[in-house]
Amino acid sequence: MIQRTIGQIAKMVKIENDITEYTQHLVKGVSIDSRKVLQGNLFIPFKGEHTDGHKHAEMALHQGAAAVFWQEDVPNPPTNGPVLIVKDTLLALQELAKSYRDELSAKVVGITGSNGKTTTKDITAAVLGETYRVQKTEGNFNNHIGLPLTILALEERTEIAILEMGMSSRGEISLLTKIGQPDVAIITNIGEAHLLDLGSREEIANAKFEITEGLAPGGLFIYPGNEPLLQEKAASLKNIRLVTFGESTENDAYPLEWTLEERGSSFTASIFSEEPLFLPIAGKHNVMNALAALLAAKEFSVQVADVKNGLNSVKLSTMRMEWRKGIKGTTILNDSYNSSPTALRAVIGMLESMDGEKEKIIVLGDMLELGDKEKEYHEQIGEEIDPSKIKYVYTYGELGKWIAHGAEKKFPLGRVFSFQNQDELIRSLEEKIFGNELIVVKASRGMKMEKVVEALTIEE
Repeated sequence: MIQRTIGQIAKMVKIENDITEYTQHLVKGVSIDSRKVLQGNLFIPFKGEHTDGHKHAEMALHQGAAAVFWQEDVPNPPTNGPVLIVKDTLLALQELAKSYRDELSAKVVGITGSNGKTTTKDITAAVLGETYRVQKTEGNFNNHIGLPLTILALEERTEIAILEMGMSSRGEISLLTKIGQPDVAIITNIGEAHLLDLGSREEIANAKFEITEGLAPGGLFIYPGNEPLLQEKAASLKNIRLVTFGESTENDAYPLEWTLEERGSSFTASIFSEEPLFLPIAGKHNVMNALAALLAAKEFSVQVADVKNGLNSVKLSTMRMEWRKGIKGTTILNDSYNSSPTALRAVIGMLESMDGEKEKIIVLGDMLELGDKEKEYHEQIGEEIDPSKIKYVYTYGELGKWIAHGAEKKFPLGRVFSFQNQDELIRSLEEKIFGNELIVVKASRGMKMEKVVEALTIEE
């Protein structure tokens, strides 16, 4: 984490007041939550519409903060410790992070995409971590506040930082990439997430492509080569190296063969000497995510043995492709952190392709932020579910009922159920399972489907 004197910080961020008497005070790390301030932290409060962190600054100093930022338009700064007055505390956080990034020797891999960016981050960190000292974005710290905090948490000795970059509108990735300044930039895919804000897949592609704005000259851009919305944009880049991944052989990285299993995917790829590889995450879409990570590994000269070890050790963030032991001998796949048509189709396709004797049940909640065609997207998903491969379809939510409506066009009576109450859904599902079923739960985060997952899970 950042360790600088206040005098050094004053050279990294413009300070508006006289801090001469404090220049030799040492700051260790940054906190934006007064309840979590550690000894020596720099506390950074934000002024919001309904709350103002400045009112906790005095307490932060009392709890051991070495200093606090203070926005100049907020009256009555504390007097019980070093106060560094800045024009805007959020901008000061971002400026401090960019300056710290400039001083670090670490290489940076920036990752964005409509789906799969967190999974790709986790895979990339695992593979590179076999050879290098790696730090990655933790949790969902991937926005205009989280990414600067991630950078400021980097150790001086870190060799590669993996930074996830999220967005909901144009300009956000541009800001993040200019702070993070990646040496390698990855776009996982272009899907429908954020259609509500951006209106079209073309605009989503434009927003994701902003990641190249901060890419270092001579840097590497890794992107899905079969995505037409990125092909022309990528070709227009100057002084940037391009590599692609995808299913077809015209890509730089593509699968030669694969076997999809319940607990993972065995595959060989066109890079890394065609060695057999195993990814302990199910689904063809996750093989694609792994190919992007393998291209990053090749860029940093990771050896094939370390690639194999790294893939084997991948651990995903919570609620992403998370296997659970379920009640009555069932198996639960919790993928309820987020959902979109692209991501949901990938998970359903994975489930339908799995061999075995287990009956398969899908429990689907609303996909949010899809704009004017949200009902149509949900109904289309329902129409595409194969009743010969999926036993029951359960849905939850106002939009989820449109998935059910689509599924009912092909499914026999009594195999599609739609609910507006999670307790009722759980009771119905408990009556339908008898053991050995495979149950997948997926929805947008706002649907809070973890309640369903917990009800179906037994403690191990």
